Amino acid sequence: MTTDESRLSLRRLLHRLTASEAEIEAQELRRESAESGGTPAHQCARGQVVSVTGRLRTVVYTPRTNLPTLEADLYDGSDVVTLVWLGRRHIAGIEPGRHLTARGRVAVRDDRKVIYNPYYELESPK
Repeated sequence: MTTDESRLSLRRLLHRLTASEAEIEAQELRRESAESGGTPAHQCARGQVVSVTGRLRTVVYTPRTNLPTLEADLYDGSDVVTLVWLGRRHIAGIEPGRHLTARGRVAVRDDRKVIYNPYYELESPK
């Protein structure tokens, strides 16, 4: 091992020892997202068709007078994309903590990135 490599590995070790749990989780999610070939959420722009991989943080059923919606916040370690299924009260497997890949066109609602009625693939539980 060269001197530069040993310094780099020592630096990584020190970072892991001093980093918060949230920082470590974000790093792991960013790495998993990059390995899957998805677009990082912080790079998603309005009108762009993207594939985003991450973990569901929250899942909320919002009863509306005309159209019920199921909303889930997908976090990939860099940013959050809200997935919205119109006319749905529940979808099997869509629950907090679940890993999934979502595909669709990005919209912006209330300064938040949103994908309406995304195609999605649930990842097997780890």
